Amino acid sequence: MRISGITVQWYPGGDVMTTEMQEIAITEEKPLLTGQAESKDAELAARILLDQGQTPHGVLHVTLHGTRTTRRPAILTVHDVGLDSKSCFSPLFRFEEMQEIVKNFTLIHVDAPGQEEGAAVYPTGYQYPSMDTIAEMIPAVLQFFNFRTVIGVGVGAGAYVLSKFSLANPDSVEGLVLVNIDPNTRGWIDWAAQKLISVTSSLTEQILSHLFSQEELSSNTELVQSHRERISKASNLVNIELFWKSYNSRRDLNIDRNSTFKWLTLVVSLS
Repeated sequence: MRISGITVQWYPGGDVMTTEMQEIAITEEKPLLTGQAESKDAELAARILLDQGQTPHGVLHVTLHGTRTTRRPAILTVHDVGLDSKSCFSPLFRFEEMQEIVKNFTLIHVDAPGQEEGAAVYPTGYQYPSMDTIAEMIPAVLQFFNFRTVIGVGVGAGAYVLSKFSLANPDSVEGLVLVNIDPNTRGWIDWAAQKLISVTSSLTEQILSHLFSQEELSSNTELVQSHRERISKASNLVNIELFWKSYNSRRDLNIDRNSTFKWLTLVVSLS
């Protein structure tokens, strides 16, 4: 089904990458996860095709969870580099304590371009969108799903993207949860250090050093090993590298500390 440059697909079953697909109307009102025995783990996934001349930029993969209601703000998530929406946020929203939220809110998980599981590999020379550009794509998601406001939850690169989106669209944001955000561009020392690391370390190890502390890496925990294997064997590793380079080329957020923001922000730093 195609509506205004947007293709919507319904993925039955517990895995969003299920091969069998049925197309449905986006106006479906029944809950997507809770209270539906026959479709308990069903997910609504939308592939938003943003035409160059009609909407800002490129392609986004979006997954909806929870109850399908626009009467309250949606919770919109954006993941970090080396992760996708599933690997970044599924553990969080599976906690028993989070089920009340899932029952009462719509969760909109946004994958950065080309980062979703099974994404097609970008060709050589592909110009990956900047962090600013990815932020400019989010309003189209809200417009398509008819949400006026969201509560943003972002990690790392995703926290940066949501901050850019919020600064440009303050009336669309009810609140932000920003985990491990770095609002600054890389200085010359950071740039030189990254160049040296890129020569001596693999892409996987570079990203792991971004995701984990040095202590965690030295301990080589089961979680570290799991992410190392997942990233190194990812079929879209080329895309992950492009996202990584885009994040490392980010600009300063230039937040004025004297400004009064409409939304509440919780900044979480994990070291």
